[in-house]
Amino acid sequence: MKAIIAEKPSVAREIAQILNANHRKDGYFEGNGYCVTWALGHLVSLGMPEDYGIRGFDKASLPIFPNPFILTPRKTKQANSKNYQSDPPALKQLKIIKNVFSQCTSIIAATDAGREGELIFRYIYEYLQCNKPFERLWISSLTEKAIQDGFKNLKNGSDFDGLYKAAKARSEADWLVGINATQALSIAANNDVYSLGRVQTPTLALICKRFQENKDFKQKKYWQIQLQHRKDYLNFTSLSNMQWEDKKQAEKILKAIEREGRATVEDVSINTIKEQSPLLFDLTELQKEANRKLGLSADEVLQTAQSLYEKKFITYPRTGSKYIPEDLWQEIPELIRILNQTEPFKPAISILKFGNFNKRIVNDLKVTDHHGLLPTTKIPSALNASEKVIYDMIAFRLLESLSEHCTKQVSHITIKIHHYEFSINGSKILHKGWRAIKGLLSGEMSLNQHNNSKNNSNNSQTQEPQLTELPEFKKGDELKISTAELQEKLTSPPKLYTEADLLSAMENAGRHIDDKEQQKTLASIGIGTPATRASIIETLINRNYITRKSKTLIPTDKGEKVYDLIKDQKIANVQMTAEWEMELHQIEAKEINSKQFITDIKNYTAEITQELLSINIPQENIPEIKCLKCQQHNLIIKDKIVKCPDEQCQWILFRIICGVQLRIDHITSLITTGKTPLIKNMKSKNGKKFDAFLVLTDQCETIFEFPQNR
Repeated sequence: MKAIIAEKPSVAREIAQILNANHRKDGYFEGNGYCVTWALGHLVSLGMPEDYGIRGFDKASLPIFPNPFILTPRKTKQANSKNYQSDPPALKQLKIIKNVFSQCTSIIAATDAGREGELIFRYIYEYLQCNKPFERLWISSLTEKAIQDGFKNLKNGSDFDGLYKAAKARSEADWLVGINATQALSIAANNDVYSLGRVQTPTLALICKRFQENKDFKQKKYWQIQLQHRKDYLNFTSLSNMQWEDKKQAEKILKAIEREGRATVEDVSINTIKEQSPLLFDLTELQKEANRKLGLSADEVLQTAQSLYEKKFITYPRTGSKYIPEDLWQEIPELIRILNQTEPFKPAISILKFGNFNKRIVNDLKVTDHHGLLPTTKIPSALNASEKVIYDMIAFRLLESLSEHCTKQVSHITIKIHHYEFSINGSKILHKGWRAIKGLLSGEMSLNQHNNSKNNSNNSQTQEPQLTELPEFKKGDELKISTAELQEKLTSPPKLYTEADLLSAMENAGRHIDDKEQQKTLASIGIGTPATRASIIETLINRNYITRKSKTLIPTDKGEKVYDLIKDQKIANVQMTAEWEMELHQIEAKEINSKQFITDIKNYTAEITQELLSINIPQENIPEIKCLKCQQHNLIIKDKIVKCPDEQCQWILFRIICGVQLRIDHITSLITTGKTPLIKNMKSKNGKKFDAFLVLTDQCETIFEFPQNR
């Protein structure tokens, strides 16, 4: 009997059906010589500090370096308590898995084929102290054919020791940095609770740094001169190469140009360029594109793609590659023939040249754990709006990648009036190539957006920019100036991060390093992985460090406070986090030893712990206010709550109301007078902003009171 362990019940069910293991038991399937069971995500994880006998923290107890780390069943937080207890469903499933393993002679690991999937299986295997031989099912889709082929080509479990060591090292590093840094800063902040992490804190630093640069930016006015021309029945414009900060000077030049009335062509540059077709999506690129065009969050895209994968409509989504291997290329024509049976793709496929596909996406050396995202041969049905648009993006991107390059004629003309130069730029598509398919996708996405009110405002983003066709020019030509006007413009601040921009910054963190040699080494290394970046953003939101405002990510007051405390500390260093990611890749490739990596992490942890403990944090001037309900005890005022310490009284007020954190003066006024000052820019459940007073009732409950003019 062989045991098979999948990551989720749904995947276990698919595998069991294919293997004819059709007898349903409690927590597993059985039959045909197999027992097919499942994990429930991370059933086993690294123990919490209390598992090592640590109940409280002080300066003397930090840093904590468990040796060895303890594995424990997944824990959940108890209601109305800071304590954690073992999750009952996790305990039950672990008992079932132990029973299944005990019945079998060997094991097949069928958890997701990636770093986290490997960790899920290995932690269970270690926690249960299992020593039975195991093999690895390594597949990139859940179609019947992929699963059958995977079982015909099972890998030796030891082939993935490097992947496991990298996953284990990442898990332990996150524990060491997260637990110690969080406790150190909380102690320095007089036990106010802050959360720091190996990846989340540098990511927060990126957002806060950009936000402060944007806020501190001083806009300046400047002026440019735009001219209107007409030649060969075509109207076009030219723009001055110079910008003037002095309006009077610009007006003087404008008058001189108007008097002259004509310009001379100084230089003509016309180039034919080829725009290569795009590569396939990896997860990060899919998240960026869906955020830009549809306003979907990175997490929404990941969850949607995961759903499509589990329904067998696309290949494994948590990929960092945009290529496919040579042996998969032979399956592409059949995949295109199947896509051609569905209406949305027929017009695009009619543009493709069968038998002469662009082979740019084939590169064995650039395929990582998984190849680029592809649709499978299973045609989708009954998709919801999000699933349909993500599926269409992936399918159309495949069609684009197989298409010919786009050919453009790009013109840059320089003209001169007196000694002032103006530019005329134009572009003409000579051969659409892959852009013809991109245009069809834009129409599909616009239609979906029209049916999805959440994304109505983004329709314009799916349209290709209009290209300017120009008449013929030659050096020495004279151009008449039809009209001339002065244009007032403003310098632009650094753009606030959208999720797409932040994903790019995380993906390319190594490119922003000042040291040029290090930049070369780390250029392609990011912080986090394609599989984890969405969860990092969501973690920062859930911890009230950042918030979504329209399409941008901005720090909250709490997020800025944390950033101000740690911005000069090593824990906010993006470069160091990128270097760690590179080392984790090297551990996976068995190029370096994971033990040395953990030793370096411990040394780093000791440094940042001391740095954070030594921070001098000015305390919020918190007044002593008697509880209005019991009139006996002074209220405890924390970052998120105001509460009475008396367990009998239990009066509590949450400080964050409709997205706004109550200031100390709000709380003081509310308790002493029964009413706050006017609180502005609160946000209702439907996203609308409003202003209101917060008022205490006779029962010491809070209600809104709106201004009379509202």
